[in-house]
Amino acid sequence: MASEFKTRLFVETDLAAGTAVSLDGDRAHFLRNVLRLKPGDRIALFNGRDGEWSAGLAELGKRAATLEIGDRIRGGEDEVDIWLAFAPIKRARIDFIAEKATELGASVLWPIFTRYTVMDRVNLDRLRANAIEAAEQCGRLSVPEVRDSVRFEEMLDQWPAERLLICCDETGGGAPIIDAVRDLPAGPAGLMIGPEGGLAKEELDRLDKTPNVCRVSLGPRILRAETAALAALACWQAAVGDWREGLRSI
Repeated sequence: MASEFKTRLFVETDLAAGTAVSLDGDRAHFLRNVLRLKPGDRIALFNGRDGEWSAGLAELGKRAATLEIGDRIRGGEDEVDIWLAFAPIKRARIDFIAEKATELGASVLWPIFTRYTVMDRVNLDRLRANAIEAAEQCGRLSVPEVRDSVRFEEMLDQWPAERLLICCDETGGGAPIIDAVRDLPAGPAGLMIGPEGGLAKEELDRLDKTPNVCRVSLGPRILRAETAALAALACWQAAVGDWREGLRSI
């Protein structure tokens, strides 16, 4: 990010030149007491729809802040469309998945309860907060959609017929992921990571009976769930995603 901008923030409101954006108490506190900004400082804003805009800090109080929108820095860009469905894991590690999957370009984060999933609930607000923070930091123009958690069977029932499902299979029954994704047809896709106990036999059987599913291997070692998620996303991005594009700066 260019040095003129003190930070980069995601906002829900529409962005257009000459308009103003109001921030709530938490955001105002962050700007005032954490970043120690002052009126006149410049901030970059994005909302996932209108590109990225420069904004000047017009007012900053204890409970509110007002930003005046200036010029657009970047227009909207086409982003890769790769979903990540994953079995929930313990708090710090699921935070890690949300953060790093956002940095790696996941467009959807979808917690899935399988037979051997240890966790019984997911804090979706916390997941989204981690995704927003990561998007602000890494320079992307969108925040992944965080979907309501569902059972494994419900996920398969809801999975779009046109979207390929790439299931990371710890049993070693699939082709090496880098070979598999290179040979797959172009189009929307999703990755699924099971729990550290693995998918149950009946779940694997259900996958085999589901159209447009590809089982892949992540190699000879047993990976923790968060490692598997990031390894799979990295392989996908390197083979068919946007890692072949140059670094953008603003």
